[in-house]
Amino acid sequence: MKAQLYSQSGEKKQEVQLPEIFESPIREDLVQKYLESEKFILRQPYSSYEEAGKRHSASGTISHLRHTWKGHYGKGISRVPRKTMWRRGTQFFWIGAEISGSRGGRRSHPPQGIYRYRKINKKEKGLAMNSAFASTFNSALIAKRYSSLSSPVNSSIIEKLPSKTKDILALVKKIFPNFSSAREKSVRPGKGKKRGRKYKSNSGLLIITSNKEKSSFAGFDIKTLEDVKMRDLFPLGRLTLYTQQAIDELKAEAKGEKNA
Repeated sequence: MKAQLYSQSGEKKQEVQLPEIFESPIREDLVQKYLESEKFILRQPYSSYEEAGKRHSASGTISHLRHTWKGHYGKGISRVPRKTMWRRGTQFFWIGAEISGSRGGRRSHPPQGIYRYRKINKKEKGLAMNSAFASTFNSALIAKRYSSLSSPVNSSIIEKLPSKTKDILALVKKIFPNFSSAREKSVRPGKGKKRGRKYKSNSGLLIITSNKEKSSFAGFDIKTLEDVKMRDLFPLGRLTLYTQQAIDELKAEAKGEKNA
């Protein structure tokens, strides 16, 4: 499989032979499986402290028997756990503690954190990532994902990224004239504005660089090969701009796997 190589100014240069990874069979079942496992891997564990609200000197069971020390017989109060604030002889002043209905008590049903990860085998993970990369040069999947485009487009390769944002905008507009490449942010319609999701944005163009290249442009998702996750390429067929160094690095990795 070959792809078009563009210069830094957006001019067509030649067609480049792509690594074999881009000819991998697309396994949507494995892609979906890996995406689900990645959600648990990237999820931030969230739970309460194990002893939160339970560090009081409150007795668990309150006795209502007669003639017992610190008993509640005849007091007309409930059996909730209580901590002693002061006492005068056999007279006690208590405050409810420990239980969820008391001040400073535990939560009723606190979050328990992540119980277990969704497992995926190493070979399945590799096949899933190969499928995701191959989908970036699959014209049928790209057309399906970007159905609003008037003319078909495909992922491309660029010699080197420019240094300024205005230059990358002009370059991408030249390569993908009908595609809104930069990420666009807008105010969400409806009640979602009141519920912590006021803004929504599209994915925009994904730029994949080699691990040695470091770039940052406003409005673009720029990832190195090491940092690319399945969520960056899903749904399959995301329009992507690769640098030539990234393609060379993928070729070197493929050769290393063959030699191994």
